Amino acid sequence: MEILFDEIPSLDLAHFTTGTPEQKAEFVRRLGDAYQNIGFVAIKNHGLSQELQDSLYHSIKTFFSLPDEVKIKYEKPEIGFQRGYTGKGKEHAKGRNTGDLKEFYHVGQELSTIPDTDPLKSEYPANLWPDEVPDLKKDANEAFRILENAGKAMLRAIALNLELPEDYFEDKVAYGNSILRQIHYFPIENPDEVPSDAVRAAEHGDINLITLLMGASADGLQVLRKDGKWIPITALPEQLVVNVGDMLERLTNKKLKSTIHRVVNPPREKMNSSRYSIPFFMHPRSEMDLTCLTSCVSEENPKLFSDATAGEFLDERLRELGLKK
Repeated sequence: MEILFDEIPSLDLAHFTTGTPEQKAEFVRRLGDAYQNIGFVAIKNHGLSQELQDSLYHSIKTFFSLPDEVKIKYEKPEIGFQRGYTGKGKEHAKGRNTGDLKEFYHVGQELSTIPDTDPLKSEYPANLWPDEVPDLKKDANEAFRILENAGKAMLRAIALNLELPEDYFEDKVAYGNSILRQIHYFPIENPDEVPSDAVRAAEHGDINLITLLMGASADGLQVLRKDGKWIPITALPEQLVVNVGDMLERLTNKKLKSTIHRVVNPPREKMNSSRYSIPFFMHPRSEMDLTCLTSCVSEENPKLFSDATAGEFLDERLRELGLKK
């Protein structure tokens, strides 16, 4: 059934993880309705404390306030900026050449947590930790683990909605190539000095399976509804926003929607203020097969995507975004 939401639905993850069978089934049903129509939900009881969020935000604000010449020490273009710092305007949306008005810092799997027998241990680059912000390592690693666990719970619910075994995604996301991205939409003191089409984050879909976003309530985040109307993303302080990414849309042959979203510029008089955001991009292991599920392909809904692994798709998209040559 097609639904036009005026706002993204709010769900309680505890209904799925510790609720009654009826609550669990209702969570799965409502999640499916949302992901088949608008691709976004807001969830509470995700495990991430306000204290940890505040501490992590304090750490990243401290880092982004450092001089550019210090931040650049932690920039690694040779690994596609997949760990450490990415400077201002270096990422652009697919199909655009103008860089977004943001800078960010990437944290991935801590290599010490991956078993020595797993080949991914040699595939992933090591995290970079700024000497100038000693608390960032502790805060980011703790947030990474909690968000990864919440993401696994969401994927179990998604699997049930797709009539797959509940643990379908478990081995595919074990030590997956996920990224915790700490974003600073930096102040623009003179808007006339930036390109006229430059925005904080141009309209785009996320690459990964699902994205879990903290700090989603700040002005500017919008999602494109099916009828072409942009609606604001609003979430309560205790909620995370969780949306479908391109990999999951591809796997489900567009049954689940990776909805286009953007971060628009504030009014001109507020362009000189900062905005911060922390999304967790949940990726699978690079060898995951993203071939469309046979259950999502039919005469009425023919296969829309060529076969690819998650690693191949990620490499293609990083080149499109200007992060990899």
